[in-house]
Amino acid sequence: MGFVLRTGAVLLGLISLGLIGGGGRLLALGGSAYYLIAGAAYLIGAAMLWKGRGSGGWIVAAVALLTIPWALWESGLDYWALFPRLLVPFAIAAIVLFFVPWARDPVQKRPAWSGSAVFGIAFIVLFGEGFVDHGVIEPAASAAYTLAGGDNQPSNWTAYGRSPRGDRFSPFNQINRGNVNALQVAWTYRTGDKGPGIDQNTPLQIDDLVYSCTRNDKVIALDADTGEARWINDPKAQSPFWQRCRGLGYYKVPEAAGEACKERIVQTTIDARLLELDAKTGEPCRDFGQAGVVSLSDGMGSVSPGFYFQTSAPLVARDYIVVGGWVVDNQMRGEPSGVIRAFDARNGSLVWAWDLGNPAITRDPPPGETYTRGTPNSWSTAAYDDRLGLIYLPLGNATPDYYGIDRPAHSDEYNSSLVALDVMTGRERWHFRTVNNDIWDYDLPSQPALIDVPDGKGGVTEAVLQTTKRGQIFLLDRATGQPIADVEQRPVTQKGAVPEQKLAATQPYSVGMPTIGAELLTEQKAWGATMLDQLYCRIAFRKLRYDGDFTPIGLTPAIQQPGNTGGFNWGSVSVDAANGLVYMNDIRIPSTYYLVKRDEYPAVAKRLKADQTGHGPSPQIGTPFGMVTEVWMSPLGIPCTQPPFGTITAIDLTSRKVAWQRPAGTAEQTGPMGIATGLPLTMGMPTYAGTIATAGGLVFFFRLSGFLLTRLRRANRPGNLEIRAADRLERDTYDLCFAQNRPTICRRVGGWRTLFKTGRRLRNGVCSSPQAIAGDQGISRMRSRPAPPAPDRAEIPRRPRSRGRRISGRCYTKSSD
Repeated sequence: MGFVLRTGAVLLGLISLGLIGGGGRLLALGGSAYYLIAGAAYLIGAAMLWKGRGSGGWIVAAVALLTIPWALWESGLDYWALFPRLLVPFAIAAIVLFFVPWARDPVQKRPAWSGSAVFGIAFIVLFGEGFVDHGVIEPAASAAYTLAGGDNQPSNWTAYGRSPRGDRFSPFNQINRGNVNALQVAWTYRTGDKGPGIDQNTPLQIDDLVYSCTRNDKVIALDADTGEARWINDPKAQSPFWQRCRGLGYYKVPEAAGEACKERIVQTTIDARLLELDAKTGEPCRDFGQAGVVSLSDGMGSVSPGFYFQTSAPLVARDYIVVGGWVVDNQMRGEPSGVIRAFDARNGSLVWAWDLGNPAITRDPPPGETYTRGTPNSWSTAAYDDRLGLIYLPLGNATPDYYGIDRPAHSDEYNSSLVALDVMTGRERWHFRTVNNDIWDYDLPSQPALIDVPDGKGGVTEAVLQTTKRGQIFLLDRATGQPIADVEQRPVTQKGAVPEQKLAATQPYSVGMPTIGAELLTEQKAWGATMLDQLYCRIAFRKLRYDGDFTPIGLTPAIQQPGNTGGFNWGSVSVDAANGLVYMNDIRIPSTYYLVKRDEYPAVAKRLKADQTGHGPSPQIGTPFGMVTEVWMSPLGIPCTQPPFGTITAIDLTSRKVAWQRPAGTAEQTGPMGIATGLPLTMGMPTYAGTIATAGGLVFFFRLSGFLLTRLRRANRPGNLEIRAADRLERDTYDLCFAQNRPTICRRVGGWRTLFKTGRRLRNGVCSSPQAIAGDQGISRMRSRPAPPAPDRAEIPRRPRSRGRRISGRCYTKSSD
């Protein structure tokens, strides 16, 4: 036992040295003295244990006991704040007290082992609480919820958000609270797309076919009931990076003369082409453009490979196809234009163009000219109101995102704005700016949702709801763009930017709607899974520049909160109009960023391995500075802010307050140093893909480590229970709910660009048949038969993990029993 004690003394000494060194550094920076004091006490205890004096165990126990009031003083009863503060001291005390009766100068066994048992139990209880949701906002007891009715007749999902309104509401209730726990695999299909990229697709469903696109733009039509491929079209699209397809469009030709191409699938590609395919055969529509293809690079000038293409689904509005485009971030000034264009869905001719840098251009640019380069672009998905004849486009930033000096006035006016264009002419009706002089990459990432909200007078106001990376939610009048929920201009920090950068004195805050996941950071909120990496993050917080919201990028590293991934991202929201609820998911991981002088940038880019996508080190050619942005992480590869790292939230549109909220996902596939722990700790995961609401009283939300089904535990209280399936796969795609012969959930299963390290690289997926076809992707379908409402606590039993080949997608059907 002497060897065991000495080994423990060495380990405790090493911990103490880390605490003393780090704690001294933190104290010198003006931070907490706790770590230095605890480290000194541990060092004394380690020295005593090395000498065989069992009383050193009582010093270790004293540290654990005295840590409790300090932890409560710093963080109250916040579970995830207490987790790193108490867990390690409890564990150390339990272990040391267990062994000190065998020291050369022992302590009495009974009190030592009793203390060990107490701390051991405290450790187990504290750790066990990590498997229970914390920070949950429960719905009010008086909250009423009405299950929506529906005839469950077959209905098509014809656009990215089911309809161009972007509501993501499935009007079927055959899959409901009573039978959702009986879902089983129905079929799986693998696409065979083994190329680079990420699956982020939401399938379409038209009659008996499901249409999906892969990361490298294969389009596949599947039988909705069997999962068998009816046709596949591969346009052989290529891009050097950022390969993805978030969705397709659908167009039905009015009064078509023949059968060919009467119904059309509209596709944009990662090499900037616009295609139309016959929805029944997959053959190109020869009367569209040049043999079914329109080049979207026309009029754009010089376009390097990968610097301009479409990542999001095209919008089909009346007889027009409206497209914007993604441009690679932060590479240089004067990147391809953010022009918005409408093409005739019947023949592919250009109908109109909106070039915000030169409104005089209404179609093609004049000979020898191009659309205005470097203007804010619309890379996300647009929405459309047919009654008003308005298209709603979320805009990004003029590149580069993080350097605003010498930007033209039109760029500052439209950066991070929501714009409404006339569908017939492409002329602007109004725009609303969500960030002033944006140098934070706070572009609008999500499809607007068109909703009707109570006006307080017994009627409704036609509104557009726009979520943002800032966690702000703007609610605007659809016709005028005027705020329905109050917006205030508030002063923000003016410190930290390079001297020549002019900062906006104020920024718009949507005070009439909740702000989600954008809390002010403090040293006390810096987090880590253990007391040591929490200490690291606390030191980092003190060293980094942070002055609250809109802390600007400068030559010294700073914290950006919310980070440039959100807040909210491209997942958008789902709307339950009957109950006046909107569901959304968010990301809660700050970023760090700084500018790098031009002559120093090559070495920095080499050291940090810039990937040329604009989402890490980026050169910003044409400016005096390159830049670096990273997720704020501890050395263990864990975010430096305390959980939840993401939530799912319901907002009441009548009260305009949070109706309920809970963590979104567990940490089974993540862990220290990228090693998956397999532990379903309810930390809430950061996610891009959004929610879908259904008339069956369910919100479907696919997320990291399985999928989340938030159901109604009682008819009048939504959001009380989550049901998890056993297939623990990353989700970066929407599910699709529709009815044909039987109620179905069809989902594209795939990996996402993780915001922090995951324990394993997962395959990406699409939709599936009874026999799996070789490939790396799969679309999943789930079915269930109608059933009466379930008991109060219906849960899906966890299926044992398979030790065989891992698959990337599953489909479910109700079992025969």
